Amino acid sequence: MIRLHATPGGLLLEQQDVFRPAPGDFSLDGLFRSADPVALAQAALAAAGTPVPAPTHRLAPLQSQEIWAAGVTYLRSKSARIAESRDAGGGTFYDKVYDADRPELFFKATPHRTAAPDAPVRIRADARWSVPEPELTLALNADGRIFGYTIGNDMSSRDIEGENPLYLPQAKVYDGCAALGPCLVVTADLPGPDTPIRLEILRAGQTVFTGETQIGRIRRPLPSLADWLFRENHFPAGAYLMTGTGIVPPDAFTLHSGDEVRISLPPVGTLRNPVA
Repeated sequence: MIRLHATPGGLLLEQQDVFRPAPGDFSLDGLFRSADPVALAQAALAAAGTPVPAPTHRLAPLQSQEIWAAGVTYLRSKSARIAESRDAGGGTFYDKVYDADRPELFFKATPHRTAAPDAPVRIRADARWSVPEPELTLALNADGRIFGYTIGNDMSSRDIEGENPLYLPQAKVYDGCAALGPCLVVTADLPGPDTPIRLEILRAGQTVFTGETQIGRIRRPLPSLADWLFRENHFPAGAYLMTGTGIVPPDAFTLHSGDEVRISLPPVGTLRNPVA
């Protein structure tokens, strides 16, 4: 397992808490285009420079990749989506997609809409009910092969989405609608089913919400989500795929400007973002 950190000074490769600068010809796009990204990262580590201190400023591990997302993959997510869209018939279509062979997949973000660790994510000014969605996010190479993962925050405007399912792009895709990081774990092994993902939201320095779930509660096999995404799509520089959320704050909760969102997933670490 190698952790890849994007920094203003270039890419760093980390293994066993030792950080080394990546070779000059090594890039995220090159990694995602590779037929064997794990082997390429291992070769880059072998050719990496001398150890350097751990980075204090990280960028999103993202270059030319699109970010897509899967919805209604956890039972908790299905229940929340039905509740928020009851007046729009959500009890019918969210039930159907949860049990269907075909998953819900939607475009989420481009690099310029994606916040780095410690950079602000945003809530829409025209939304009244906004929440973060903490998600295991798969790294997929140009062939659709899963070669690693990171943490994703799928920011969502629940009132806009609940008003009408056709408003999903507006509820999901806008400036600052996603965050990614703090690093990319490059590995041939997916996280085990007991791997926890945790969410903490702070307001004025005080915790106002915490929640936890496990990766094994995702209803669909992770490789099947990647297969569906690549079924009729071509990603020359690979893609990231958020895999859905199993942590949903209560209906009375909405994010405020100035809050801080913390999402933790071992061995990726903790993704922190203030809210704007």
